Amino acid sequence: MKPDDFDDDPEDPLHTPAQRATAAARSTWVSVGVNLVLTTLQITVGILAKSQALVADGIHSLSDLVADFVVLFASHHAKKEADEGHPFGHQRFETAASLILGALLLAVGVGMLWSAAQKLQSPELVQQVHVIALWVAGGALVSKELLFRYMLSVAKRVKSSMLVANAWHARSDAASSLVVGIGIIGNLAGYPILDPIAALIVGFMVAKMGWGFSWDAMHDLMDRSVDDQEVSAIRQTLVATPGVKNVHDIRTRKMGDMIVVDAHIEVDGTLTVEAGHDIAVEARQRVMQRHRVLNLMTHVDPWLRPDGDHASASVTPN
Repeated sequence: MKPDDFDDDPEDPLHTPAQRATAAARSTWVSVGVNLVLTTLQITVGILAKSQALVADGIHSLSDLVADFVVLFASHHAKKEADEGHPFGHQRFETAASLILGALLLAVGVGMLWSAAQKLQSPELVQQVHVIALWVAGGALVSKELLFRYMLSVAKRVKSSMLVANAWHARSDAASSLVVGIGIIGNLAGYPILDPIAALIVGFMVAKMGWGFSWDAMHDLMDRSVDDQEVSAIRQTLVATPGVKNVHDIRTRKMGDMIVVDAHIEVDGTLTVEAGHDIAVEARQRVMQRHRVLNLMTHVDPWLRPDGDHASASVTPN
């Protein structure tokens, strides 16, 4: 599941920014506790057991800790109401947080790749690890997978792409712990080089996921539209509004996990301005009730009449 993979369910209750922030804070504090224990355990045992892969996994858990506090910071600001300087609210704090999380993952991944590559250049210096490293890697794997499932369930319930990003951050650590465990098993079986190879794979996984989240968040900050399926659903809601004859020029842009929409609705041209306005108000209310739309700006056009908005202006030279 990716941040945009949310079903457009008209029966889904509307979650206020405060509710979303509360859910984010609760799940993130759980993640803080788990990552604090794992970071301490993995790095300490990794050093004592001479496992570079386990140390790398511990550094990954440490990056999770930093990411958790970024999420808490963003959630606090995202729940603020709209003000004069931010008329659409502060939801893009979530997008900015996703960008920071991605950049953090990318930096950590590159660092792991560099460290593992250095070790692979001198394979004779790679030592055999202690079996306790395997037990710690297994415990980390189970803990991270359970944390991922918990955080993803919360993210799906409140439809938060920021929480999805943080949940997959936890899953990346679970996947890395699996690779680390395999590398440690190979090391214990008489192939010491497998430990730094495992660290190298973990670094690549982390860097790849970081790049993906950063790229997506950057596009959202550049007013990327939502997918065609969601635009189609919004169009259907508009067309189903009594008095709306047709809809065109629907434009969308992401505002955190919400959407800002502009749409031209066509109504009977013989209606009064007041009647056309009432239809537009009803259309706006329906869309905001059924979809994750923060605001809908409607432009009323006469049905089956020439559309002056699209008339090509002829310029006569002097």
